[in-house]
Amino acid sequence: MSPSSPSTPSSPSSPIPPMKRRLTTTAHVGNIAIGGQNPIRIQSMATVDTNDTEGCVAQAKRIIDAGGELVRFTTQGVREAENMKNISARLKHDGYPQPLVADVHFTAHTADVAAQYCEKVRINPGNYVDPGRTFKHLEYTDEEYQAELRKIEEKLVPFINICKAHHTAVRIGVNHGSLSDRIMSRYGDTPEGIVESCMEFLRIFRREQFSDVVISIKASNTVIMVQTVRLLVKTMDREDMHYPLHLGVTEAGEGEDGRIKSAVGIGALLTEGIGDTIRVSLSEEPEAEIPVARRLVELIPECTRLRQEAEAGIKDDTITLTLDAPDYETLQLKAAMAVGALLIDRKATKLVIRLKDGSKLSTIHYSLFSSEALQDAILQAARIKFTKTEYISCPGCGRTLYNLQATIARIKAATSHLVGLKIGIMGCIVNGPGEMADADYGYVGAGRGKISLYRGKECVMKSIPEDEAVDRLLQLIAEDR
Repeated sequence: MSPSSPSTPSSPSSPIPPMKRRLTTTAHVGNIAIGGQNPIRIQSMATVDTNDTEGCVAQAKRIIDAGGELVRFTTQGVREAENMKNISARLKHDGYPQPLVADVHFTAHTADVAAQYCEKVRINPGNYVDPGRTFKHLEYTDEEYQAELRKIEEKLVPFINICKAHHTAVRIGVNHGSLSDRIMSRYGDTPEGIVESCMEFLRIFRREQFSDVVISIKASNTVIMVQTVRLLVKTMDREDMHYPLHLGVTEAGEGEDGRIKSAVGIGALLTEGIGDTIRVSLSEEPEAEIPVARRLVELIPECTRLRQEAEAGIKDDTITLTLDAPDYETLQLKAAMAVGALLIDRKATKLVIRLKDGSKLSTIHYSLFSSEALQDAILQAARIKFTKTEYISCPGCGRTLYNLQATIARIKAATSHLVGLKIGIMGCIVNGPGEMADADYGYVGAGRGKISLYRGKECVMKSIPEDEAVDRLLQLIAEDR
C-alpha cells in the first residue's frame, strides 16, 4: 500500500488522535511535527546494511506500510551517511515522503554529513565526543571537567549550524548502556548522571537557539527508564525547557517478553501524559514493532482509567485487575500498561489478573490465557519477581553482522530452564557492555563473523568465530554453575 493511498479509520496507517499529555514544544522533522498538540508519532529502525540501497528501501517501505511515521538507519561512517541521499531519493520517488533519521555513534563528523541528507540525525551524548565506555574511573578537577564540556561545544556548534542550514532536526538520544566514563566517574550509574548527560547537550542547543530537538532516554531496565525520564522532565521544567520526548525500552527482547517489557516501561509514562513519539524495540522484523506501538497509543485512555482504579483498589500489597480484550496480545499489553507505573513505584509488589465475565477473547485466545504466567511476566518486567530466564536482546540494526533472531532462538532453547539467569544478546558494542551490565553473561557482535563473550562486565572471550560462539557461551555458563 502506498502511503498516499486512501485508508479507512481502522487501517494501520490512519492517524492517531492527539491525547491530553504533557505540553511540549514542537519539533519539525521533514513533513511531520512532533510534540505540541500533534499525534504521538510511531517509528522503527531498519536492520539492513545502510550501504544496501535496495534492501533499505524495501525495508523502509514495509515499516511505512505498517504505519511507521519515521524510519531510522544506522550510519556508522561517512559512506553510510552519504548513501542516505540515495535511499531518501528512491523512497520519495516511489511516493514515500516520510522522514528518515540517521543514527550516529562515535564519529561526530558522520553526523555533519548525515545532516545534509536526512530529515533528522540522532546523536548519542555518551560517545559523540567522549570516547567509548571502558568502565574506567576518571578523576577531574572542576576546571578539567569544564574543559571537557568545551570540547563538546566545539564539536556540537558546527553540527548545529549545518542542521540549521539544511532544516534538519536532531534527536539527543541518551542510552543507559552507553554513558561515558566521564559522566559515570562524576555521577555514578544513576538517573542523575543519565539526565546530566542529556542536559549538557540541551543547554548548548538552547544557547544556539536551535529548537527542532527531540529527547530520548532509554534503558533495558524499565525501572531505570521510567525514573530517569521523570527526572529529566522535572529537570527540563526547572530550566524552562519543554522539548518533545521519544520513549522506548532498549533491548526489550522478542515475543511475549518484549511486548510486556515495552508496555510496562513505555506504558507507565504514557499513562502519566509523558511521550510524543515511541518505538517498541523488538528482536523481530522492524515492521512487527509498528502495530504493537500503535496499540499502546490507542490504549492510553483505557489504561489510564484502569491504572487509577487499580491504585484505588490496592489491598494487602496486591493489585487486582479485571480485564477484557479482543485478543491475547491486547490483553497482555493492556495489563502491563495499566499496572506498569504502580509496580515500578512499588505501590504494590503482587498482582492478580482476572478475565471479565463474558470475556470477548475468542476460544483460541482464551486457551492461551494463563493468569499466573501473565502476572509473573509483568512482575519480572517491572523487576520485582524473577521466575524465568531474563534475555536482554537488541532489535538489531545495520551494525549487526550476525543472524540475531536465529541466535536468540538457539540460546533461548538451551537456557530457558535457568530461572533468574540474565543473558544479554547484543548486535554490537554501542550499548552492548553497558546495557547488559547487570547481566550474568553477554553475547556481543564484535565485527563480521566475530563474537565477544562476557561474564558480567568482563570480556572473557574476544572476537571468536561466530560458528563457535553459541556453544562457547553455553559451555561458559555450564562451567560456572
